[in-house]
Amino acid sequence: MEKFFKLSENGTDVRTEVLAGLTTFMTMAYIIALNPNLLTGWRAGGDELWNAVFLATCLASGIAMICMAFLANKPFCLAPGMGLNSFLALVVTQIVTITGMSYVASFQAALVIVLVEGIIFLILTILNIREAIVDAIPYGVRMGIAPAIGLMLLNIGLGSNAGIYSSDGGPFYVMRDFFGSLTAGSAATTMADGWLPMVITVATMFIGLFAIVFFVHHGIKGAVILGMLVASVIYWICQATFLGTNPFEGLATASWVPAFGDMANLTLFKFNFEGFLQLGWVTAILLVVTFCMIDMFDTIGTLVGTASRAGMLDSEGKMPQMKEALLSDSVGTIVGACTGTSTVTTFVESASGVEAGGRTGLTALTCGIIFLLCMFIAPIAAIIPSAATSAALIYVGVLMLSGLKNVDFEALDQVVPVALMIIAMPVSGSIGHAIGLGLIAFAVINITTGKASSKYWLTYILAALFLVKFFFVA
Repeated sequence: MEKFFKLSENGTDVRTEVLAGLTTFMTMAYIIALNPNLLTGWRAGGDELWNAVFLATCLASGIAMICMAFLANKPFCLAPGMGLNSFLALVVTQIVTITGMSYVASFQAALVIVLVEGIIFLILTILNIREAIVDAIPYGVRMGIAPAIGLMLLNIGLGSNAGIYSSDGGPFYVMRDFFGSLTAGSAATTMADGWLPMVITVATMFIGLFAIVFFVHHGIKGAVILGMLVASVIYWICQATFLGTNPFEGLATASWVPAFGDMANLTLFKFNFEGFLQLGWVTAILLVVTFCMIDMFDTIGTLVGTASRAGMLDSEGKMPQMKEALLSDSVGTIVGACTGTSTVTTFVESASGVEAGGRTGLTALTCGIIFLLCMFIAPIAAIIPSAATSAALIYVGVLMLSGLKNVDFEALDQVVPVALMIIAMPVSGSIGHAIGLGLIAFAVINITTGKASSKYWLTYILAALFLVKFFFVA
């Protein structure tokens, strides 16, 4: 372990790395069940397709993280990306409408898009083109990615991650419905029987956050995961005491046997090329290009932002082994397409593991192994409450805001793009789109102020491509 992952050289040890990997897993474990829910239209494709996508999610994520560990030796964890999976689900629905094929056949046609995208990225990575695109992001804009991701994490932690449903509807969110209500009485009326679960979620979320701060202040290792554990235990106690439900009840009846047969029958190398071509060449090419742009800048943004927080960037804002990290992403996407899931990308939740001390590929390896084990122990991952993961995301989000100190607020071609990214990232929910907006702002300011330089020629091309994407590609 020491020799391969260079633990001492990176100022870490096995215990810290394993805890960091477990921390990252706990903050991103939601994807294991949510991804098949989204991609199968909440089981519109039947239980068999759900089972297949569930297994594909675990397999593709685990393999991608193992690649990240051994190729790049970085603590970044990967899984099917949020946003990209929702987009693919929308594409599947559109294919059903256009071709009249079944949901399963349309899903198999959509997997062709993911496969082509993964192959393109693999080639671009080998040819160092993706690395050149990373370098094309100006230093000032690059330094603003981490705080923008921090605000996005805050938005996820205080917003969509802790959604509550009631008999009258939902989801209800912390910032919109709990703190957005003038009085507890009006909120209780609005949320009906969802009010009490919301109170429990909010209380345990902040208890978890303050517990993390307490543990960090006292220099206790594994502070993030300990804070999440405190929040989880309190939530489970409140759930049993005030809601009358047993959080562990489902473990007794849960299925622990992976449905490999469903994956083999429905998604394993089941590419529907004929159905894909029914979309027409123009539509097919536009879909592949759209997926490529979103995935590329989501991955680049997460890698640069998280590496910045971990102190892994050099004086020019570049990350060593960037090519190998991008290669892991490409391999994960191809494996995902072959097994039956959407584009695999580096997860922003990796920042929680970095904050827990993760500095090497052992963190990614730990998380990847747990993902693979989840094919057999998925019910355990399902009982981690959203309140616990929200506490970790809020804490990490706050810390990542410190990256703003690296931005030159006297330089308008830095501060304006960064400001736009900071607001666009949590609002749009897309790291890639926010970076695109930042690049456009940088290009426009430099060109209109007479500061345009041939040094940034690729930056200007990327800005132009994003303009085309925003205005002409749906």
